[in-house]
Amino acid sequence: MSVNIAIDGPAGAGKSTIAKAVSKKLGYIYVDTGALYRSVAYTMLRDGISPKDAAKVEEKLSSLDKNYFSLGFIDGAQHVFAGSEDVSDKIRTPEVSMGASDVSAIPYVRKFLFELQRSIAAENNVIMDGRDIGTVVLPNADVKIYLTASAEVRADRRYKELAEKENCPTFEQVLADIKQRDYNDMHRETAPLKKADDAVLADTSDVDLDGAIRLILDIIKKSR
Repeated sequence: MSVNIAIDGPAGAGKSTIAKAVSKKLGYIYVDTGALYRSVAYTMLRDGISPKDAAKVEEKLSSLDKNYFSLGFIDGAQHVFAGSEDVSDKIRTPEVSMGASDVSAIPYVRKFLFELQRSIAAENNVIMDGRDIGTVVLPNADVKIYLTASAEVRADRRYKELAEKENCPTFEQVLADIKQRDYNDMHRETAPLKKADDAVLADTSDVDLDGAIRLILDIIKKSR
């Protein structure tokens, strides 16, 4: 039997960074579901389709092979592919981030990616993060964690990441994007972001990365 750990939470909470580090310490496979939604948004934007246009998004996805989006590992690092294109770096922009929030509200998109996520979890010991892992994708996960931090702290962390890139938005813009995405994720009709009833709350507003990693490892240890 595989062991499944589900980590949900809002944008910028550090889910990917923390889950990646924890999975390495436990020897589990890390599954970044957010990257899959980002890759869908990237594909739509690349092909001139609005991520908000459900009909055209569905038409585009229905023309693709079910394994068009995939996760792979290169030198131990997870990479995201859209077809044969490695989009790992291309999906980390504010535009794609907001687009991911838009496409994730489309039921067909969630259905398209659902089978891929479940099959990975069924075959491996995984730490999977996203918005609806503990509530929808892996409702029977062995451990469920809701990872969060204040909007201001999350915006500051995201701003520092983007500051290293060209055309960096202002902190105020990043904060506004974070708050808008929170609203979108929590109010969408399909699988809205929320804490599962049996999930453990982990607030990392007042701890650094190492402290957050220790916190999650401690929760997993006590929950198993």
